[in-house]
Amino acid sequence: MAYPTSRPTPQPSRTQSARPTAKCCRLAIATLLAALAAELPALEISDPFATHTITPPRPALAGSSLSCQPRPADAAYGILDVVDLALCRNPTTREAWSYARVQAAQVGLAQSDFLPGLDGQVSASRARIDSQTASQRNASLTLSWLLYDFGARSANLEIARQVLSAASSTLDATVQSVFLNAVQAYYNTQAARAAVTAARESEKASRESLTAAEVRYRVGTGTPADRLQAQTAWSQATLTRIRAEGVLRNAFGRLANVMGLDANQRLLLDEIPSVTPDASFTGDVAALIDEARARRPELKAAEAELRAAEAGVDYARATGLPTLSLSAGPQWTDLGSASANGNSIGLTVNLPIFSGFNTTYRVRAAAAQTEVQSARRDNVRQQVALDVWEAYQSLSTATQTIRTTADLLASAEHSERVALGRYKAGVGNILDVLNAQSALANARLQRIQAMLDWHVSRAALARAIGSLDSTLLLSISQQKASNP
Repeated sequence: MAYPTSRPTPQPSRTQSARPTAKCCRLAIATLLAALAAELPALEISDPFATHTITPPRPALAGSSLSCQPRPADAAYGILDVVDLALCRNPTTREAWSYARVQAAQVGLAQSDFLPGLDGQVSASRARIDSQTASQRNASLTLSWLLYDFGARSANLEIARQVLSAASSTLDATVQSVFLNAVQAYYNTQAARAAVTAARESEKASRESLTAAEVRYRVGTGTPADRLQAQTAWSQATLTRIRAEGVLRNAFGRLANVMGLDANQRLLLDEIPSVTPDASFTGDVAALIDEARARRPELKAAEAELRAAEAGVDYARATGLPTLSLSAGPQWTDLGSASANGNSIGLTVNLPIFSGFNTTYRVRAAAAQTEVQSARRDNVRQQVALDVWEAYQSLSTATQTIRTTADLLASAEHSERVALGRYKAGVGNILDVLNAQSALANARLQRIQAMLDWHVSRAALARAIGSLDSTLLLSISQQKASNP
């Protein structure tokens, strides 16, 4: 229903009294449109709904002092430095953070639907028909405002808010995954470094055995078989060392990749402090599972997606209901021989009568999507329990293993020293020496693997619970400081 009020001013002879009225109206509307156009860039780049307050911060460790740039070439990276740089530079975290920012802007977009819109239009045309020329100029401002829509905008805003909540939780989950990947890559590299050191020690011991076999052979107390067996063991130890060095180079490349650097980036790492297993993560598994279900960001994201799907049902229903809109604004028209200016205001009721059952199936699809999200949420709940159970058992095994391998290594070292001493003294045989050295090499590798498993299992349990943060790394740094 519109109520136009038009005041035409005939100008059959273009009298001087009519021109000022048309010019004033035209000038006023043109000035207003120009002012709005001048202000438009400022309106576009501002944040009137303050969506920056609901946008998740950029991923970084709490209290980080790094500037998201690699350290100097001669500076060594500790575990804190590695994780901080991974969170800052890894493309996976940047992608998740950017998506969360997109969803925050979508919340602002949904809020903008509650405000009126103001559009300006200026047009000019010139037509020639049968040697007659006619000019026409128009200018108008139109205010349009959706007053009532049975909750469609509110449902759409709720969807945007829940999708943002899911995106924020997904960002948290991504951060923890990259965090764990960085920890794993760091300790894999440290384990590869330790394996190279162990391989060099085994190669050195094999060389010492070969030297002893050659001495005994020259003085006539050894056999050629002893010498050949010692030579074979030394060659095998050399091959093991070469392979270990190749594994180390690949580990450095993977670590650089996790940190958001090129694989050929040269990295120096701090030394790993001695490991003292603690009981900071031991406890009732059922309690840990309950804690994980309260903290895991994946479960929070699944629940937010379920709430968004439920709001989608309300939105689908509201789209098939009537709407009430307001429109108003001034217009000016110049036909050359006549001009007119006026104002209009009106209310419009849009009443959907039949849409080919579109609304019916929109509601059915939205309800089915709710069931999908509910099933996904339940699946995540079960997966969280499984993650905690497996991580807890892995940490328990790693804690027992690291204590046992300490005894195994000490025993193997003592056995190797005795066997080599007996052989040099002429009372032992080369097979005892080689067997003892092989057992020592295996004990060293098992000790290295046990240390790696304990560090990674500890971080994996924290990740499974949803509490993987800088607290874990600070405890490692404090342990290093107390055991320089």
